[in-house]
Amino acid sequence: MDTILLVVHLLIAVTLIVTILLQRSEGGALGIGGGGGGGGMMSGRAAGNLLSRVAAICGGLFFATSLGLTLIATYNTSPTDLLGGSENQVPAPFAAPEVPGSEVPAAPTAPEVPSAPVVPRG
Repeated sequence: MDTILLVVHLLIAVTLIVTILLQRSEGGALGIGGGGGGGGMMSGRAAGNLLSRVAAICGGLFFATSLGLTLIATYNTSPTDLLGGSENQVPAPFAAPEVPGSEVPAAPTAPEVPSAPVVPRG
């Protein structure tokens, strides 16, 4: 579904660019495009109305497909944290590093008492 919508979105974008570039400029800022002349299939006014309507329709469709692609992308992904892990992961508990020589000595124990007298052999 998202691939089809993406292709439609790209086709609308290209159509929008072409219709905007085909429109006649009205300012004549650099001395191009503003003058009349040049016959064709339609008069200048009819072509301007058609191109402006097509551009407006393409603009609305472009907006709608952009929202659709955003919604599809939002609902197709699972939430993750900034480091890329899952939200449901439980972080490992913090353990302080071991410092050499800081081991707590064990309490001294009494030597084992033999149950029977030990006779030295010799």
